[in-house]
Amino acid sequence: MAAEQTSAVGLPQGTDLEQVDADYFQSRQLKKGAAGWVLLIGLGVAYVISGDYAGWNFGLAQGGWGGMFLATLLMALMYLCMCFSLAELSSMIPTAGGGYGFARSAFGPLGGFLTGTAILIEYAIAPAAIAVFIGAYCESLFGIGGWAIYLAFYVLFIGIHIFGVGEALKLMFIITAVAAIALGVFIVAMVPHFSVANLLDIPVTEAVGASSFLPFGYVGVWAAIPYAIWFFLAVEGVPLAAEETRNPQRDMPRGLIGAMLVLLVFALAILLIGPGGAGANALMASGNPLVEALTIAYGESTWMSSFVNLIGLAGLIASFFSIIYAYSRQIFALSRAGYLPRSLSLTNKNKAPVLALIVPGLIGFALSLSGQGDLLILVAVFGATISYVLMMAAHITLRVRRPEMHRPYRTPGGIVTSGIALVLACVAVVAGFLVDPRVVIGAAVIYAVLIAYFALYSRHHLVAGTPEEEFVAIGKAEAALK
Repeated sequence: MAAEQTSAVGLPQGTDLEQVDADYFQSRQLKKGAAGWVLLIGLGVAYVISGDYAGWNFGLAQGGWGGMFLATLLMALMYLCMCFSLAELSSMIPTAGGGYGFARSAFGPLGGFLTGTAILIEYAIAPAAIAVFIGAYCESLFGIGGWAIYLAFYVLFIGIHIFGVGEALKLMFIITAVAAIALGVFIVAMVPHFSVANLLDIPVTEAVGASSFLPFGYVGVWAAIPYAIWFFLAVEGVPLAAEETRNPQRDMPRGLIGAMLVLLVFALAILLIGPGGAGANALMASGNPLVEALTIAYGESTWMSSFVNLIGLAGLIASFFSIIYAYSRQIFALSRAGYLPRSLSLTNKNKAPVLALIVPGLIGFALSLSGQGDLLILVAVFGATISYVLMMAAHITLRVRRPEMHRPYRTPGGIVTSGIALVLACVAVVAGFLVDPRVVIGAAVIYAVLIAYFALYSRHHLVAGTPEEEFVAIGKAEAALK
């Protein structure tokens, strides 16, 4: 590869682009046209559906049912506003970098890197948390859990992704549809056992504002936010499929908004019916709360609890499988642009970025060995909420500074909508510190190390000609003509 380092006009001082030959991009291509808007809705739901099966219930231990309910409403509003905003951005800048590409266009290379690596922390850690929950479900079903299950699932599903994206997306869609059916069975089975008293059975503490509705007081609402996010975490990853979508300008908005509406219905139904049928106090520390809720409600294990347990595993697999896809595309885009080591973006004959799939998988497997699914959620939420702040700021910045950009889809409410999401994302960033500040500080240290890598090395070795850079260059040319 012939490379010539140049100082590009408009880049911050000390940031350089390297010109590369055509072979560089030929060996870093994804499969075009693999997904339409229906598959994108399935992908968005697949990212998140495991959050309906496990993880959300830890929020009951932080805020009680009332605190978790209010936190879920706030986060649902944040995600809805964010999806409307990202629908506009993804129709304008349809690249595999997703949020990184949006922030790169708005704030330059540093803003792009800060956003991309925050997303990467989210997507690299979330599968580790899901692996822990998969282990809990397998333990309940087959009596086998722990590291062997974690390793088997990482190896199997990374292998499928290496085989090809079209096959992977179709398989994800089927698994997600099955998991959604199981959620429907759970909801129908629990409705006859619903009682408002079950929602409010957590003992009231002496915290400020404590009541049967808010047993841990007002602060419990805030502390429950990271687990309310688990109902929706990673739906924002749909734009990462932009370069593999048939018509991203049309399909991305449909995929994002459609997925969010489906997830909103499931989140509210599960939060109401699960604790309402079995009791909030009984579920707040469970590794497989839906199965436990059915067992408690019916007094014994039934065919329904066995069915939900078995298919619930499919829900966890759907999210595990799809977030592996998401982290590989985020690493692919950052690596192709030179922000991360360039070897990570090399693709095989099936157009799959092999090292971008394997390296985070090794890291995630190592973290899953902790067995602390609830704490891994906090780390994933830290990365996610940082990226939300930056992406919503990018939406506002591009609306104000670049109103002339072509917007095939426009966010209802404009910057008011993204402004609401921005404020709520700032609230969510702080919420993790209320649960376990040591974990969040540890995640912040990892983030700081990545930023140091950019400051000391990668900003001097960015690649010219990537789709993200082309969007920036086109924008500057259009501005110069006005």
